[in-house]
Amino acid sequence: MSRLVILHTNDMHNVLARDEQRAAQLMEMVEAERANPPVLLLDAGDAIGAGNLTFNPAGEAILERMTTIGYHAMTIGNREFHLTEIGFTTKLNRARFPVLCANIRARGNARLPVRSHLILETPVGRVGIFGVTVPMITERMLSHRVSAYVFDDPIRVGAEMAERLRPQVDLLIALTHIGLKQDIELAKRAPQIDLIIGGHSHSVLEEPQREGRVAIVQAGSYARFLGRVEVDLAGQTTISGKLLSLV
Repeated sequence: MSRLVILHTNDMHNVLARDEQRAAQLMEMVEAERANPPVLLLDAGDAIGAGNLTFNPAGEAILERMTTIGYHAMTIGNREFHLTEIGFTTKLNRARFPVLCANIRARGNARLPVRSHLILETPVGRVGIFGVTVPMITERMLSHRVSAYVFDDPIRVGAEMAERLRPQVDLLIALTHIGLKQDIELAKRAPQIDLIIGGHSHSVLEEPQREGRVAIVQAGSYARFLGRVEVDLAGQTTISGKLLSLV
């Protein structure tokens, strides 16, 4: 066995929590794919509906729904971030799957509710996944003085993560929330990456965009599409992809 299917979403902005029909259709499509494993399900951020500076004390119901559907991991988008520890941890506390972001650092004694990367053992080999997201607060901004967290440059960190993880895995995925233009820049800087699953720019890529050997995919926004990528790891890795409509 050498084939792996990767399903992906991005920028859903809480649609799955509001639209029962859309959520049920997504679940049905994912379950149909799981009839022929192995299948991974990933999200590239801005899944929730909260604003950048607000948060729901009860947490985000969509993350619970994504847990039920069976997501393996997501990266944070700007919507998932909050500059306070209580806000950031509360926004993510209903996710029962790994949330990734390698280019964020906690300050002082703040708890960091994300991890930099994940390595999954699959029937076709080891799959490495790391996350990077758009910098919300950096050390150059005055706001960093009141923030429990700061962001580093996602391109630099992404390139460092690619170099670090490549020797350990058979397939390397960058799960990003930095927009298509920056995804292209990351692909140029880190050709060790096999696949970039992106978000933030709401780009509708009907098939993978290529930058050298790196395939870049993105599935629009508001859960209008489910991205489907097929990877064949036999010999030289080949990647194909398309979008499946959700109505």
